Amino acid sequence: MLAALSVVAYAGDGGSEPASRKTRRLKVMTYNIHHCNPPSAGTKIDVPAIARVITAEKPDFVALQEVDVNTERSGKGIHQAAELARLTGMHYFFSKAIDHQGGDYGVAVLSRFPILDSTRFILPVDPVIGGETRTIAAVTVEIAKGKKVIFASTHLDLKEPNRLTAAERIVRHFENSNLPIILGGDFNALPDSKVIGFLEKTFVRTCRDCGPTIPVVNPNRTIDFIMFKPDGRFKARSTRVIDEQYASDHLPVVAELEVK
Repeated sequence: MLAALSVVAYAGDGGSEPASRKTRRLKVMTYNIHHCNPPSAGTKIDVPAIARVITAEKPDFVALQEVDVNTERSGKGIHQAAELARLTGMHYFFSKAIDHQGGDYGVAVLSRFPILDSTRFILPVDPVIGGETRTIAAVTVEIAKGKKVIFASTHLDLKEPNRLTAAERIVRHFENSNLPIILGGDFNALPDSKVIGFLEKTFVRTCRDCGPTIPVVNPNRTIDFIMFKPDGRFKARSTRVIDEQYASDHLPVVAELEVK
């Protein structure tokens, strides 16, 4: 069922160790899928359209946001994360954020590698200002024999105070991990914001001059990012914003990472 892995061996620097043991490439995508509802298509739900965008890039990991599971608007019995996993030949993990129209709504991850472990944790909401509950979906996978990484997806709140406390919670949760960590998501925050600045005390974005991701036509804001912990095991090789204007109201971001 699984398609061929897009992890490619690259030569390391010196030494006699085989190149395949030194460095590998991972392709990572983050994509706010707007519950698989193309903005130009009224209320139509088009899961295959999102799947085609993903399949065209052949990523190893995908961080998904705005995912519906068994909701009235997207169809009872339709688990969008599971369906996208089926259509793309990947594994999945869904993390519920809120109840919505008789079902669940949240974030998810797709992985071309079997998922060894998964976790969901809730991000804080200030009770005074309120806001929508947000979560993290994180999985542990083995990308090569004995080489594990954590891949996570999130979608931060529209209100900046909640985004800041969420960023603090994310850092606390991951800062002591001994495993390499990749985090993708819709952070609802611009590159020069306090939220991104705080996260960059622990994580590194795959791009400094990141392209705009919203709206899909004439995009002018950059709020979707891929990050990793700078422990010497990851190096960003490239980051691209995919010009796909039908499937969602966000443009997907794809990054290639070199992994030692």
